[in-house]
Amino acid sequence: MAQAPAPGFKTNPDYRITFERSPRRVRVAFNGETIADSSAAHLLFETRHLPIYYFPRGDVRMDLLRATEHHTYCSYKGTAAYWSIAVGNRLSENAVWGYPEPFDEVAAIKDYVAFYWDRVDHWYEEDDEIFVHARDPYKRVDVVNSSRSVRVIVGGETIADTRRARFLFETRLPTRYYIPPEDVRMDLLVPSEKVTACPYKGTARYYSVKIGDQVFPDIVWCYPDPIPECPKIKGYLCFFNEHVDDIRLDGVSVPRPVTPWSKDWKEKAASVPDMRGPVAR
Repeated sequence: MAQAPAPGFKTNPDYRITFERSPRRVRVAFNGETIADSSAAHLLFETRHLPIYYFPRGDVRMDLLRATEHHTYCSYKGTAAYWSIAVGNRLSENAVWGYPEPFDEVAAIKDYVAFYWDRVDHWYEEDDEIFVHARDPYKRVDVVNSSRSVRVIVGGETIADTRRARFLFETRLPTRYYIPPEDVRMDLLVPSEKVTACPYKGTARYYSVKIGDQVFPDIVWCYPDPIPECPKIKGYLCFFNEHVDDIRLDGVSVPRPVTPWSKDWKEKAASVPDMRGPVAR
């Protein structure tokens, strides 16, 4: 039996949770075994969260899951139960969760379970492996060529100056300006060991900017080999709007955006509507 109405919605009526069936076959693998394989997976969209795949229990190898004593509470969904995955000699603790008795507002999730993305080995949509988190079908990434003037200033120095940038427009994120290396002061860039991945663009590698004795760590990134859906940014360099001194577009300073990569993101996040952070649940 479902629980009473969720208390969270009483105090925060603008909070949104939707549960939609995905048209894609989705699979999860761990230690060589397919743990979930479903053509009826659903995406749960929740305010200020990334989308999460939920699987019907009938499409999950529940025989490979072990119930644990771990529980968490969500004022919008209810009390979550957890399972560990045991395959061969490997155990992934509390890698799976579900809501056996969800609140009335989200009763549809009752017979579904979800996986922590980084506690399994592989995820697939159809036959393509996907990374980092589930891709949002309502998110767009568009890259367009622009002849507008883009100038990037760091530490009082002009680090990039171009009329050949490619503007990347990504839903709910600030415009990013990808600049050809020929128009960047590469002599001031120092390769970093930092590497990140994006499900929409691929694997990014980073540079720090060094001006004299001053170092501005990891404020430039590049996708040497982006995924096939995003080829136009290959080899171009992008600067964190949030951390450089200034980005000037046609001579006018671009307002510094507030994003999950801002230094004071935690303090300002509450004033930013429906911004989904970079870390999956």
